[in-house]
Amino acid sequence: MALNIRLLTDQDFEEAMQRQARMRVFKNDHIIDSNGIIVRYDSQTIVIQSGVGDLAYHSREDCEFFELRKR
Repeated sequence: MALNIRLLTDQDFEEAMQRQARMRVFKNDHIIDSNGIIVRYDSQTIVIQSGVGDLAYHSREDCEFFELRKR
């Protein structure tokens, strides 16, 4: 079973990006992106790559970001 670890701070995002951790992104309590990795972030936007050439730009304010960790 996987654990969902919520990412809130710049340090959380940086660590997840360095580990190339798989992510889940929620907006309005619905999964809008899953199994991608963070390739870039700033104070407003998180960029998730799910495949070759498949980039998604998510608002940091409107979405919730979770790192998937295996037990």
